[in-house]
Amino acid sequence: GPAHLFRLAGQCFSFVESTYKYEFCPFHNVTQHEQTFRWNAYSGILGIWHEWEIDNNTFVGMWMREGDSCETKSRQTKVHLVCGKSNKLAYVSEPSTCVYSLTFETPLVCHPHSLLVYPTLTEALQRKWDEAEQLLYDELITDQGYKKILKEIFEEAGLLKATEENEVEKQSRKITLEFETMEKCIKEYKQLSEEIKKLRILLGQHDIAYKGNSAGNTSVEYISHQLTTA
Repeated sequence: GPAHLFRLAGQCFSFVESTYKYEFCPFHNVTQHEQTFRWNAYSGILGIWHEWEIDNNTFVGMWMREGDSCETKSRQTKVHLVCGKSNKLAYVSEPSTCVYSLTFETPLVCHPHSLLVYPTLTEALQRKWDEAEQLLYDELITDQGYKKILKEIFEEAGLLKATEENEVEKQSRKITLEFETMEKCIKEYKQLSEEIKKLRILLGQHDIAYKGNSAGNTSVEYISHQLTTA
């Protein structure tokens, strides 16, 4: 993210609302402490530093996720960054159950260019962004395709966390590349066939029935029971 905001790291800012005290520690976490004498007064984590909130190619906030459990999910907090005369936590709300909203004022974001994403990227990612801009201008990609490329750039830069679906997609793409030639495909096929034979022998040793299609496995040299055991 923006390097000039890193000076906030290691500091914490408090805000008291009714009987609750909230504490925001940039790039670390958000906590809540109930200021009562009840025996079971709540004190816990509302979120741990996770990723940026980016809108219109600008940093607009920080997401603190994976806080203490709350029924079937974890508590999470979005911290909005707004211009202010001093660094302070100005407002806290809970727009939906266990999802909190904090407003943090700081003079560090008052300059109109202080929260632009592009300058924080490496030259390679900036070039990738430039190419996407050109493709969009030439109408070779749709607006949706452009946004998808930007999201990939932000994830690669570590500004956003890749979703589980994206990770699966990347792995699928990697596997596809591994089988891009007939030679690689045959090699992988032979290795997998050998693994199947080993597993079938192992199942046989434990009197476990095997059901599967063994068509085509005859092309691979048979591994003896003795070798498999070894």
